Amino acid sequence: MLEVFAQLCGGIGLFLLGMTLMTDSLKDIAGETLRQWLGRFTGSPFKAMISGIALTLIVQSSTATTLATIGFVSAGVLTFSQAIGVIIGANIGTTSTGWMVAFLGLKFSIGQIALPLIALGALLKILAHGRTALTGLALAGFGLIFFGIDLLQVAMSGIAEHLDLSVFSTKSVASKLLLVLFGLVMTVVLQSSSAAITATLAALASQAIQLDQALMLVIGQNVGTVATAVLASIGANANAKRTAAVHVCFNVVSAIFAFCILVPLFLWFHQPQHFLSSWDNVVIVAAFHTAFSLFGALFFMPLIGPFERLLVKYIPAHEDSLLQALDDASLAVPAVAINTAEKVIFKTIGTQYFWILKAIKSAEMVSANELKQQDELIYKLQDYLEKIIVPENSQDQARLFSLLRIMVYLKVLRSDLENLEYALNIRTQPAIYQIALDFIQIVENEGNIRLGLSSSDDLQQLYIELENLKKWSKQHHAELREKINSYASTYQLNAVKTLELLAAQRWLERLISHSLRLVNVLKECQQSLRVAEVDDEHV
Repeated sequence: MLEVFAQLCGGIGLFLLGMTLMTDSLKDIAGETLRQWLGRFTGSPFKAMISGIALTLIVQSSTATTLATIGFVSAGVLTFSQAIGVIIGANIGTTSTGWMVAFLGLKFSIGQIALPLIALGALLKILAHGRTALTGLALAGFGLIFFGIDLLQVAMSGIAEHLDLSVFSTKSVASKLLLVLFGLVMTVVLQSSSAAITATLAALASQAIQLDQALMLVIGQNVGTVATAVLASIGANANAKRTAAVHVCFNVVSAIFAFCILVPLFLWFHQPQHFLSSWDNVVIVAAFHTAFSLFGALFFMPLIGPFERLLVKYIPAHEDSLLQALDDASLAVPAVAINTAEKVIFKTIGTQYFWILKAIKSAEMVSANELKQQDELIYKLQDYLEKIIVPENSQDQARLFSLLRIMVYLKVLRSDLENLEYALNIRTQPAIYQIALDFIQIVENEGNIRLGLSSSDDLQQLYIELENLKKWSKQHHAELREKINSYASTYQLNAVKTLELLAAQRWLERLISHSLRLVNVLKECQQSLRVAEVDDEHV
């Protein structure tokens, strides 16, 4: 019996390891393409649902799809109503695992193919790089999945010989609910509904359990998937909580329908003389799993609008929108996390320039509370960037390293804001005020300020204009200092006020220099992204 238990644990462990390898590799291969594709094909609730199905089929994980969706909503790529459609689609897409196991893992022994796949995948990972190496990891993961299924079948056969599972009958409602609860606990313990359902299918194929028991277990296993989302939403932002609420409502309503209607219906059709009587029990379970996910979609899709309003009403957002975007849940998909961090960084830099220009143009100063909030955001952003796992995808790597470089200048600009009161002094001295106005015109006209990693023409022009302004101010530095001293003498300013004007001149020169360096870093980052894109195309 100990050997059987060891095989069971080993089979589940290999399956989970294979799923993790395959899912993470496929996510990295897709990279930024996932974000662009999902943002483009979610224009309607139906398209969003289809996208959720497709995305889950690609990465083979509804949890990954859900966490990616949370990140997309937080980053503003998707609206919450679109996210509901994607999550519904993810629940349908995750049923593909059951079909894959039913037709490949249990219909014939794929163990002999699995081992060469693992070997091939390992070689590709060791000898290649980029997407080819990721493909190797995905192949190895695929092989481990089916090698684990082989072990599970052997273990379940042993369990059928040593244990009497008749205690888990389905003769009473209480025993049925016990099976549902057992299925839920399986998913929570394994942290994967796919692994739990695969174990159930293996037990059914080995005749360790009966069809009616398997159907009840699958209901519980499907409900158990909400545990991960619920746990992830504790202490998280409103979007994560709303997403978890969608999960819970969808799965619970679908489970109630399946328990009360679908199970009796499938068992009735499985009787002799009915059309399911000739079907293999494993295929029936896979069909059952898909059926109640489809019912949930049919029930919820027409109600997306009211459902969204209800969740927004009862789960309001209290955090700043940028802080909300930096949700740890989106770290599960590096491409999403990088895109989120990029948007927050550039919005924050834009806000800093807005405060600087407003102070120079109209003497309106940023409040201490706003600066405090930005400090919190910068701290959270730094922490968020440190948590992002460096992806294998070359383009995503380049984007992440670029953001780390840009982060330095975000902090530099924040230090410039510490002395923003110099903008008031600049307004009183015509010579340096003219340079400040030139700086404002350059920033507003050339950049608008369209800082980012995509607008190379705008950045080049912005760089040229800032460089010319820096050269002019440097060439006329001594002349400007003389004008300040002359101005102070003419208007009989005291020494303190004169020193403040000279310090304001230096502050303005530093601001121009910092802006020029920032734009130069952005240009270099664009270049590195283009190189990474070429490298990926040649891999």
